[in-house]
Amino acid sequence: MKVLVVGSGAREHAICWRLAMSRHITYVACAPGNAGIATCAEVLPIGATAVNDLLKIVQEKGIDLTVVGPEVALEAGIVDLFESRGAAIVGPSKAAALLESSKAFAKEVMVAAGVPTASYDVCSTQEELRALCARKGAPLVLKADGLASGKGVFVITDPKDFEPAFEMLYGPIRAEKVVAEEFLDGVEVSCIFACNGDDLIPLAPAHDYKRLRDNDEGPNTGGMGSVCPSPRITGAELEWIQERCAAPILKEMKRRATPFKGFLYAGLMVPRDRARRPEGMRVLEYNTRLGDPECQAILTRLASEPHELLEWIAGVRKEKPTLTWRSEVSTCVVIASNGYPEGVSKGDEIVGVDLAVLVPSAVVFHASTGVNEKGKLVSQGGRTLSVVGLGPNVESSRQVAYKAVDLIQLKGRRVRRDIGS
Repeated sequence: MKVLVVGSGAREHAICWRLAMSRHITYVACAPGNAGIATCAEVLPIGATAVNDLLKIVQEKGIDLTVVGPEVALEAGIVDLFESRGAAIVGPSKAAALLESSKAFAKEVMVAAGVPTASYDVCSTQEELRALCARKGAPLVLKADGLASGKGVFVITDPKDFEPAFEMLYGPIRAEKVVAEEFLDGVEVSCIFACNGDDLIPLAPAHDYKRLRDNDEGPNTGGMGSVCPSPRITGAELEWIQERCAAPILKEMKRRATPFKGFLYAGLMVPRDRARRPEGMRVLEYNTRLGDPECQAILTRLASEPHELLEWIAGVRKEKPTLTWRSEVSTCVVIASNGYPEGVSKGDEIVGVDLAVLVPSAVVFHASTGVNEKGKLVSQGGRTLSVVGLGPNVESSRQVAYKAVDLIQLKGRRVRRDIGS
C-alpha cells in the first residue's frame, strides 16, 4: 500500500513515522515535508495547498491513500478535488471543514445540534466588537472567525488587554468577523474522533498547553506540549463527550448534506469540580484534523495498524476497526525558535538531535527544520521540534521527554518546563 501525507510539521512527521512502521505499507511520501520527515518518507517539493499538483503526483505514483495534515489544505479544497477524481483521501470536504475555518459557523452548528457550548455573539465590524466589549467587559474570550494558526484566540481577564487584542485581530490577523464568547473556567481537554460520515471512533484523549510560558502565562501559541492519555477526564466522561459533543455534529452535518469524514477534534473546557461533571463540560471549538502537538503524543501510543483506521475513514474499508493502545503515557514537549510566536528567528543551527533520539523511550519529531548550505540542521519556523517521552505514568514520561529536550541546543529556544506537571 502506498500513502501520501500532506503537510510539513511535527504532526505530519508523526503520521509518516507511524505509517512507515506498518508492514502493510510499502511506500510513504510527504509533501512538502521537512528535514526530519525525509528520514522516514520520500519528501516531495509540493506545497500543501497546491492541490492540482498533489493530485497529479498521486496519479503518477499510484498512491492508494492520501492523509491530509494541515487545515490550510482542507480549506483549499483538496478533499473535494481528490474525491471528484476517485482518489481515496482522509479529511473532510471544504464545506465540512468550515467547522474549523469559521468559528461562527461552528457555533451555529453546535447550537443546531444541541451541543453544550459557551454563549456567544458574532461581530462583523471593529466598531461593533468595541461596543460589545465595552458593554460586557472582562472576562471575555475573543476569537478570529477564520484560520489563524492557533494564534487567533484572546482570553481577556483584564480590561486593559482589550486594546492589544483589537490591534492583533484587525492588524496582522485581519479578522473579518470575531466571535465574542463567554469566559469559562476549568481545564482544557482535546478529544479527537475518527469519522467516516456516519459513525465515529474515539482516539485516546489528550490535553495540550497553549500558552507560551509556564503556569499558562504569555500569549497563545499553536501548542507548546501535550499529554496522552489525559488524566483530566475519565473513560465515562469521554463516552459522554462522544454522545453529546461528537455524534450530534456528525448527525447535523449529514443533515446539511455535508457529511463529516476525517478527524473531528473537540476542544473542551472541563470543570475542575468533579461534582459539576459531565453536565458542566462545554465545547470551546472544533478542529477538523489531528491536533498538533496532540497528534505526536497520541500516535506514539497507537498499537493497532494505522492503515485500517485511515481506510475506514476514507470509505475504502467497511469494517469498523478496533483501536489498541500502548499502556505507557506519552508527554510531548515543543521546542520553539527564538522569538516565537511574535517574530521568529530562522536559520539558527540545531545541535544534539542525534543524541536526543538515543534516549530510551524518546522520539523526536521535526516541525520546522531544514538543512543549510553547509549541511547543518537549522530552524525554519516557529515550533521547531516536538520531543515525546514514553513512561508508565505522566511523571516518568515527562522526565524522558525533558532528558531528550535538554540534549538539544538551539539559540534562544523557547521551551515550557511544566508540561505534564
